[in-house]
Amino acid sequence: MSGLDFRVRARRDDFELDVQVQAASSTLAIVGRSGAGKTTLLQALAGLAPRAEVRLAVDGRAVVDTATRLDPPAHARGVGYVFQDGRLFPHLSVGANVAFGARYAAAPMSTAEALALVDLAGFEDRRPRSLSGGEARRAALARALLPRPRLLLLDEPFTGLDDERRARLTGNLQRLRDETGVPLILVSHDARDVEQLTDHVVELRDGRVV
Repeated sequence: MSGLDFRVRARRDDFELDVQVQAASSTLAIVGRSGAGKTTLLQALAGLAPRAEVRLAVDGRAVVDTATRLDPPAHARGVGYVFQDGRLFPHLSVGANVAFGARYAAAPMSTAEALALVDLAGFEDRRPRSLSGGEARRAALARALLPRPRLLLLDEPFTGLDDERRARLTGNLQRLRDETGVPLILVSHDARDVEQLTDHVVELRDGRVV
């Protein structure tokens, strides 16, 4: 089966997430009010939610299935994650940030190739503090793309960006989606992002699919 197929169960304090999705599309949006479980879902898929039960298949290929002990650590899942705030390491150059995950990948891109994909060619020696908000998000995206992930997770990647930077980053993501074919799951509160970047929408409410 092509597309995305996953089941996630996770608990944080009094909040319980129980989500099952089968989508023929490889570009999926997760929407819902704050507290619905969107970020918890992404973190569980990425291997960042302790004790989560996860089954994930991409285009019919199993990536994670904790019930059968197919449960690789986060760095070995082949899942790229772009956090809301980018989370670049401030003490490293942009190039070192982007190359950080190369050691865990079988056939990573070069740093220059990953930066070129997000229109940041020549930024290798820059420091994160010198970047604009949009440039920092694109550098974080390059870091997620360098290992050639099976799946890309985007958690509110446009938060805090003005309309011009949002439009520029949206264009980058549209091009990456079309040129690389990497499946993606996008969390966003903005209908513009959902319409422009994804083909299938899942709404969460109180940890369940509506």
